[in-house]
Amino acid sequence: MARGRSATYDDQREAILARAAELFAARGYPGTSMNEVAAACGLTKPALYHYVRDKQALLLQICEDHIVTLQELVDEVAARQLLPDEHLRALILAFVQAYADAQHQHRVLTEDVRFLGDAEREQVLEGQRQVVAAFARAVAAVRPGIADAALHKPLTMLLFGMINWMFTWLQPGGALSHADMAPVVADLFLGGLAAVRLPESVASP
Repeated sequence: MARGRSATYDDQREAILARAAELFAARGYPGTSMNEVAAACGLTKPALYHYVRDKQALLLQICEDHIVTLQELVDEVAARQLLPDEHLRALILAFVQAYADAQHQHRVLTEDVRFLGDAEREQVLEGQRQVVAAFARAVAAVRPGIADAALHKPLTMLLFGMINWMFTWLQPGGALSHADMAPVVADLFLGGLAAVRLPESVASP
């Protein structure tokens, strides 16, 4: 009879995924060994394999979990049934704030997904495409006619250019936080530079 899972199995697995994402983000997927992941988690290598099949499965799970989180954010905002401008703004705020707590996972998704096998990579990319499509629909709803001009998707990718790479320059503990920058991104995208409001933490009295 197969041994059942302990009550702490899921918690331990989540901790392994979080620690592995941190290592992959810092060293890159190719530069991180399963021995290093095990050591960072305080486990033996055989114990690590009780939770994950191999290094590829570990990478896939990190990417998939991050995509699922983003898809859930899209669904949560949609459930609020906001007006188009408010809907897009809420999506932007939700994603920027979510990235503050998932910087390692986001870096792995953007930089290491290429190391997955073809089928697994396509699986992850399909999830990404669904998220982008949801944003593109939100952009099109704000500006009727841009979909007919085939601009809603390019505009969405420009928006993601602001959001996705914020982790490369916005450092934790700096003068600005993700909470500060989230409305700035929304203001800039929706209204242009003239619409950007200064965060309260840096605004002049």
